[in-house]
Amino acid sequence: MTDHAQLHQQLLDSLTATGCLRTESWKRAAAAVPRHEFLRGGFFRRAIGTDFTAWEPVREGDAGWLEGCYADETLVTQIAGTIVPEDIRGRITREPTSSSTLPSLVLRMLEDLQVEDGHKVLEIGTGTGYSTAVLCARLGAGNVTSIEYDPHVAARARTALGHLGTYPTLVTGDGLLGHGAGAPYDRIIATCGVRTVPEAWIEQTRPGGLILVTVGGWLGSSELARLTVHEDGTASGPLLGGGVNFMLARPELPPPLGLLPNLDEGKERETVTGADMLNNWTSRFVVQLAVPGAQRLNLERDGHTEDVLVETASGSWAAVYEDGGQWLVRQGGPDSLWDAVEELFGRWRAAGAPPLEQFTVHVTPEGQTIRW
Repeated sequence: MTDHAQLHQQLLDSLTATGCLRTESWKRAAAAVPRHEFLRGGFFRRAIGTDFTAWEPVREGDAGWLEGCYADETLVTQIAGTIVPEDIRGRITREPTSSSTLPSLVLRMLEDLQVEDGHKVLEIGTGTGYSTAVLCARLGAGNVTSIEYDPHVAARARTALGHLGTYPTLVTGDGLLGHGAGAPYDRIIATCGVRTVPEAWIEQTRPGGLILVTVGGWLGSSELARLTVHEDGTASGPLLGGGVNFMLARPELPPPLGLLPNLDEGKERETVTGADMLNNWTSRFVVQLAVPGAQRLNLERDGHTEDVLVETASGSWAAVYEDGGQWLVRQGGPDSLWDAVEELFGRWRAAGAPPLEQFTVHVTPEGQTIRW
C-alpha cells in the first residue's frame, strides 16, 4: 500500500475500534474517500510556544502534512473569512472561519443520521467536501445536495470532488434557507451550528424525516440534536450528547459588542449562583437558554475579575464576581439578565441537574424551545 493508503486504513481501524464507525455500509463509504484529497490546499496548526491564538500553515509536501490529513483532528483551512494556507508565510493571529472536521465526528454524525438506501440528503456546510464525498459514496451522488455559504470554500470543494469523479448537486448560498428546488429531503445534516433550527429545513424535510444539527449559542456551549419532522410541520427530538461543537453558521454569529454600557450604574446584590458555573459545558448551555441574546466577556476591575454578560439588542447587562467567598451581581438595562439565569438555573438544579442527553428540542411555527 502507498503511504496515504496505510494512514487511511489505520484511521479507519481506529474509528471502528472506538465505535465511531459502526455499520458496514458506512465503513465501505469511508474507505472509498481519501481525506488528503480534500486538504491539498493545506491546513493551519496552532503555533507552538504561543498562547494558542496564533496559527501556522502546513502545505502539501511539508513535513507532517500527510500524517495530519489522516489524524483524527479538526484541521483549520481558512482564517478571517478569506485567508488560506497558501497566503501565509510565518504566523497569523486571527479567528478560524472554516475547517475540516475531525473524521470521528463526521462519521459518528453520518451514522447518527440513520440513512437508508435511496434517501435524499441535504448537507448544510460543504466545507472541504470530505463529508459530502462520504455521503455520495454511501447514497450515490444523485441523492446528495450540499450547500456552502462561502463561494471560495465552495469552489475548492467542487474542485476536490470533481478530481475524485464525484458530482453531487452543489449550491453556493445561505444554508439556513436550505435548497427548496431539491425538496423534499429524507434527511438534513448540518456541519455548522445554529441557535435556532430554521423553519425552511423543517418545510423541506418530508414528514418522518430527520434533521441532524448542532444547537448552541453565543456563550459557546452546544450539543447535537436529532429532530423528527412531523405531519403538522413541527419537529422534535433529543440532544444526543458528546459535547459536539461546530462554528456557528455565519449569519448566526453574534453582533459586535461595540461600546460597553456603564458597568458602574447597576444595582448590586448577593447571589447564590456564581459565575464559576459558566465554565461548565452543561450549565453554560442552561444559561444560554435563559439569556439567548447575551455574550460573555471577562474584565479586570477594582482588583477582581468580573464575568460580564451583555445583551446588545436591549442594552441589558450583568456583572458577576466573587468577593470574600461571596458571589455578587450588578445588573443594568431594561432586563435583569442574572435574575433570568438564577431562575432557570435553579429549576435545573432542583430537577437533579439532568445531563444534556435528557433535553428535548421542540420547534413549532411559534419558535423553538429546549426542555429537560
